Amino acid sequence: MKRALPLVMLTGACLVYAADKNPDAERLDRAAEVFQEVMAAPDRGVPQDLLDKSACIVVVPGLKKGAFVIGAKFGRGFFACRAKSGTGWSAPAAIRVEGGSFGFQIGGSETDVIMLVMNQRGADRLLSSKFTLGGDASVAAGPVGRTATAETDAYMTAEILTYSRSRGLFAGISLSGATLRQDLDTNKALYGRTLQNKEIIGTGITPPAAAKAFLTTLNKYSSRKG
Repeated sequence: MKRALPLVMLTGACLVYAADKNPDAERLDRAAEVFQEVMAAPDRGVPQDLLDKSACIVVVPGLKKGAFVIGAKFGRGFFACRAKSGTGWSAPAAIRVEGGSFGFQIGGSETDVIMLVMNQRGADRLLSSKFTLGGDASVAAGPVGRTATAETDAYMTAEILTYSRSRGLFAGISLSGATLRQDLDTNKALYGRTLQNKEIIGTGITPPAAAKAFLTTLNKYSSRKG
């Protein structure tokens, strides 16, 4: 009986740990990892000047492509917008990405997606319950390279710049036709109550503990002040 007691205690501890693991929090950590890995790649990340000008950043880790339904794509991710104080980032809000044309280079079963929202109009679209890239908001494939500059009209006028990483390839890519909608289930899991994305972003709500890595990573690479 005494020998069995440690085993019972260990099993119980494992069960508690498994119960504490939150798949939404894990996805938020993965979003932080994706952004960290992309930005840490020498000369292959998002241009620093665009990052510093962005109003919001969206990260969708592991967007899935359906194996049996042509064109079916689905992903869940998070975004944060500049804090009203001009420094730092808001608490993250959850989104779903559905459909859209992702181009020939994706090909694989999963793709990481990053979006830079470049102005207030784009941010307003992002805070709506649902909108379509290329329809409700103008979108363009973003330029790649930490020192690259946005000199073309497409980069300067697009509300949202989009990037993808698949099979190690990071590139700007058009996500025209993709639909973004708020993910209320994930918001509830992270914050303990149902919250609209505009409530999270616009009211200065305290970020959950699970958001620490995500916000730390955004602050690490985006240095704009004010």
